[in-house]
Order: sequence, then structure tokens, then C-alpha cells
Amino acid sequence: MFGGIGVTARGRRLLGALLAVLLAVGTLTFAGPGVRGADAASACVGRAAKTVTFATGELRLYRSRQYVCAVTVAKNPGARRAMSVSLQPRGGRPAVDSGRFTRQAGPVTVHALNRCVRASGSVAGRSVSTGWVLC
Repeated sequence: MFGGIGVTARGRRLLGALLAVLLAVGTLTFAGPGVRGADAASACVGRAAKTVTFATGELRLYRSRQYVCAVTVAKNPGARRAMSVSLQPRGGRPAVDSGRFTRQAGPVTVHALNRCVRASGSVAGRSVSTGWVLC
């Protein structure tokens, strides 16, 4: 039974497919290719905890209760250039995303419940690094 109405397995599959298509269309409508600037880092969950600026971009850290997330965002998006972001919890291994990107490197996320983290980011040869933060 589905909501008091008898629905076949085929009907449930069709309903699921329709909902998936509507969700995809809605996502493209509200967060389409025109997303820029501060919205570029919206892939991180949590509140903005720290932003460190440098000559060619900024390193943004976001914190939720159990996780910390980081992205490096270029000051002037455009041509592909070398970018990287690294995030390491104290006592853990770093999570790294590096390559040639147009807008941002990351997001990278680490489990950091009751732990300090250190982060670094670079855009086009210029870099920034934090000490142990968010303790």
C-alpha cells in the first residue's frame, strides 16, 4: 500500500524516476552554471569558521560539529592554473586536492571532532598556510 492506494512495483519505479528528474531540474534551476563568488564554496557543509586571504585567492574553512571542510578559491576565476588545498587534523593524515582548476580547489573534508586542524592552499604559485586552528 502506498498512501492508502494500491500501487504496483512498476508504478513506484516510475514515481521514483519522476521525482529524480524533478529534483535534478530543480537543482539546475536554482544552482545553475551562473553560480559565482561566495557561492562557489557551497559544497562545504557547516558554518564559515575562518577565511585567510592571499595575493591570488583565499582559503576558506567551514566547521560542523564533527567535520571541518576547506576550499581554496581563486580571486579572479578564469584560465586554468595550478591550485591546491590541504586539510589535516592533528594526529591524522592530510586530505589534499590539487590540480589545474579555473575557480576552486576542493572541497576536502576531515573528521575533526575535538581536534585542531591545519590547512594550506595555493593558487598560481602563491600560497597560504594556517597553524593549528579551530581547536
